[in-house]
Amino acid sequence: MTIKQISVFVENRAGILANITSALGNAGIDILALSVADTTDFGVLRLIVNDPVLAAQTLHSVGYPVSTTEVIAVAIAHRPGGLSAALAALGTEVVVEYCYAFMGRDPKNAVVILRPDNNQRAIALLEKGGFNTLSEDQLF
Repeated sequence: MTIKQISVFVENRAGILANITSALGNAGIDILALSVADTTDFGVLRLIVNDPVLAAQTLHSVGYPVSTTEVIAVAIAHRPGGLSAALAALGTEVVVEYCYAFMGRDPKNAVVILRPDNNQRAIALLEKGGFNTLSEDQLF
């Protein structure tokens, strides 16, 4: 199963992250995880939120370009080698374009957000390897 991630293309300047998180907070959006990939002048802010549709509408309304991407949330044992085992399950059949992690509700597991080149193939390989992919309902 996949979940929705929103991505925001932003200028890399002081106050931008505060503006975005303030707009989302004022709209009642809960940010569960985020990642920032930056360059000198611009960056991509990736967010996992409780209501991706409202988050995208909110950020569009205040002038930010937003896109939505299907990604995989996978529970990983919170121990040394946990992430390595999940990535090994993907083998050489799937390319991971990016990933980031956070602690979910279960303190025994971390949650890793994966953006592979083939979601369905990655999900099949992870599940075959004994990993659980998570729904949005399981994250919030």
